[in-house]
Amino acid sequence: MLLDFHSEIYSLIRGGLFILFIYHFLIFIQNKSRLYLYYSLYLLALTAYLFQNLFLSDADTLRAYLNFSIQFLAYASYIAFARVLVDTRTLLISWDKYFEIGIKVLLILAPIFIVIQFLFGYEFQIKAFTIVAPLLTIFTLLALYIIYKKVKEPSTIYFIIGSLIYILFANISFLELVIGEQFFVNLGVNSMFFLYLGMLLQSLIFSVIIGSIIKRIEQKSKNAEIKLAIKLKEMEELKMTALQSQMNPHFLFNSLNSINNFVLKSEVEKASDYITKFSKLIRVILNSSSSPTSKLSEELEILALYVKLEQMRVNGGFSYTVKVDKKIGLERIKVPPMFLQPFIENSIWHGIMKKDGEKKIELSIKEDEGSVLCIVLDNGIGINKAKELAHMTQRRKFFGAKATENRIRMLYQNKDVHIVTKDISSKTLTGTQVSIRFPLQ
Repeated sequence: MLLDFHSEIYSLIRGGLFILFIYHFLIFIQNKSRLYLYYSLYLLALTAYLFQNLFLSDADTLRAYLNFSIQFLAYASYIAFARVLVDTRTLLISWDKYFEIGIKVLLILAPIFIVIQFLFGYEFQIKAFTIVAPLLTIFTLLALYIIYKKVKEPSTIYFIIGSLIYILFANISFLELVIGEQFFVNLGVNSMFFLYLGMLLQSLIFSVIIGSIIKRIEQKSKNAEIKLAIKLKEMEELKMTALQSQMNPHFLFNSLNSINNFVLKSEVEKASDYITKFSKLIRVILNSSSSPTSKLSEELEILALYVKLEQMRVNGGFSYTVKVDKKIGLERIKVPPMFLQPFIENSIWHGIMKKDGEKKIELSIKEDEGSVLCIVLDNGIGINKAKELAHMTQRRKFFGAKATENRIRMLYQNKDVHIVTKDISSKTLTGTQVSIRFPLQ
């Protein structure tokens, strides 16, 4: 069975190599990677070499022209494949030029052997090949040794093992040129069997290497995606912190200004009480500012402290009520720190401060169609009237509210986030309503 090229074992190896060629060439067409191109060309040359032995006899002139030239082309593809696989241009810079020279020499030898056949015949080719083959073997062994010493990659070891297996079995087959075919016939095996076996084992090992490379690339891609997601999250948190740091000084300045007014008016007790509440609020704010988010329950507590301070600043004070839907779990709702304070501040300083008589602000929080809906309602002069006042547009701007709007949109990535401010003034009443809607998560 091992003497007949038409037996099943030889057919299976030829067919397997051809299928591997088709598979890797199709991958090359998809991703244009030189690794797959050179390996598919190597497999094609091996397959062509085996098939020409099947269809062409020793007496055929075409076989005499193709036999050794195909082997040189296969070996050139093998070196090109090795350069990409091992990345010799980066890891073996000083040796890579010799590998490149080796490819050029082999590409030159392929047509030279065709010329030798044309001028001197097949026997002369055999003699020439018996000189070239040992040199190629020595060059390959030296290259593999250099790769082993210089490149410390798991795939490199398998590449060296696969190459050594092929070199061993190929040289056993090529002993036929030295000791004759009868030696192998006496063993009951065709000399080419060892070449077939070497090709099969090497191709399987190389395919495993390429498979591991694909897996490693996919893993690196996943890791890169994870790292990118983490970096994007960090960037969002930094943006959140930056916006928060812009808002807090705005509030702090107003509070310190109020303390200064109490002192100037010699209202010592009010100043002392204000400082006590203010210090407590600052302590709570500092504790919450270390995180880009906080619980809505904590925000309402901070907001209550803030409102108590503002009630001391406003002449005549104002009423402040909070209505929370019992269905909502305030502990599980995440919001940007101090996200409601700027809207309450606007209600105070751009709304009820300009109004005579009863002043009130109402905050309601409820669940509405899978979202959290926060409504800040005041009975001030109305946002439209406030904008008409020249001194307001020049001195006081809705900076804090705008920063908070940006923060909450950033936190929920603009998904179902809606902030609507409308004037609810009519003939009988005045006021402004701010609706803040964001996902219930």
